[in-house]
Amino acid sequence: MFADQHEDPFEERLATALHETGGGFDTDRTALAAGGTARGRRKRFVRRAAVAGGTASVVLACVGGALVLRPGGTATEAVPSSMTASAKPKPSVTATHATDEQMIETLENLLPKGDFSEERGQGTESTDDRKVPAPSAGLVFDDGDGAAAIGVSVGRVRPGGTDARQAAQCPDRVYIPYDACKTSRLADGSVVTVLQGYEYPDRRADTKLWSAELVTPTGQHITVSEWNAAAEKDKPVTRTDPPLNPAELTRLAAAKEWRTIANALPEPLPEPELPGSDLHARTDLLALLPKGLKVTDKSSDDGDFAYAVVDDGKGRSMVQVNVQPDMLDVADDLFDSSSETLPDGTRVAVKQGPGDRGDQVMWTVDTMRADGRRVVISAFNAGTQNEPATRETPALTIAQMREMALDARWWSGS
Repeated sequence: MFADQHEDPFEERLATALHETGGGFDTDRTALAAGGTARGRRKRFVRRAAVAGGTASVVLACVGGALVLRPGGTATEAVPSSMTASAKPKPSVTATHATDEQMIETLENLLPKGDFSEERGQGTESTDDRKVPAPSAGLVFDDGDGAAAIGVSVGRVRPGGTDARQAAQCPDRVYIPYDACKTSRLADGSVVTVLQGYEYPDRRADTKLWSAELVTPTGQHITVSEWNAAAEKDKPVTRTDPPLNPAELTRLAAAKEWRTIANALPEPLPEPELPGSDLHARTDLLALLPKGLKVTDKSSDDGDFAYAVVDDGKGRSMVQVNVQPDMLDVADDLFDSSSETLPDGTRVAVKQGPGDRGDQVMWTVDTMRADGRRVVISAFNAGTQNEPATRETPALTIAQMREMALDARWWSGS
């Protein structure tokens, strides 16, 4: 990984998730990151649908996703053949080794004819005997219609595990807007998700990000990403769309060369049991919403995080909740002297501030029991965090959010 060139996109998305569930203030993000990352807490809505990368700074992180094939949600396709390659001889990649240069050459030989520049690669070698880096390659490709950043990351996930399941799911449009997303099953049993989206969820720039994320039945995990600019960020758009269409993205991700490289990586570790895995935030959120609200959208599964988009007749409003056990280690960072302490030791903090868009507002009620069990509820005056306000204030009052957050129902099944 080219970690020295660019910030890991997971950290950016983690900060976004923490912003959404921690009140929207930097102090909360810092505290949550310090106290929560080590626990492996996950946010389903920030599944890394694509790997972030750029030109001189294509950063490719191997990220996990899922191999859940929803009924009627996938199509079966033949395993695509490799794309027309350039005239360069193919590099010799063995089942146990791939150099930085071989990663770059493999990517170049699998792309259509064109000009390459700003190549970067990370092979399976490591100067640190304790770990093997995620193999990756990135470059700027120009087929004559404009320079575009393209990158690939190779990894392994546990078949049937959380990372494998999430890789085959289109992201939630409430958090990650996109133009198209399709999950297909190939003839060999591999599952590939092709996403046609944008670098910036709020569309503040016209930079498009298209990706293909593939997981094989044995856990080989390949992610290909491309942009319609010479860099992920801070470069002007050079073309209407990225150079590879969805079929070409699929063929590139399915190339057998990447699977050979994946086989050189160690078996993924068993998945630990995550705190909060027995929670049912969506069920509880829907049950505790005040009467008179119409639910127009909701998160797809249960767990420690959930959202619902509601409408009281005055416009859509998103409500989200994060339920976190064992958060005492960051209690003093989340709650200060202005916070309220109830007779049973529960701490309550209320924050009202701006949302992610100019006219958005975000209201948050953060609560923590004396034993560290935390429930934080946020509400917005818009249906998503990526759109302008649809109303003056959120559909829930602070009093209603407080009552919901303090309800014992959140912990009834844990």
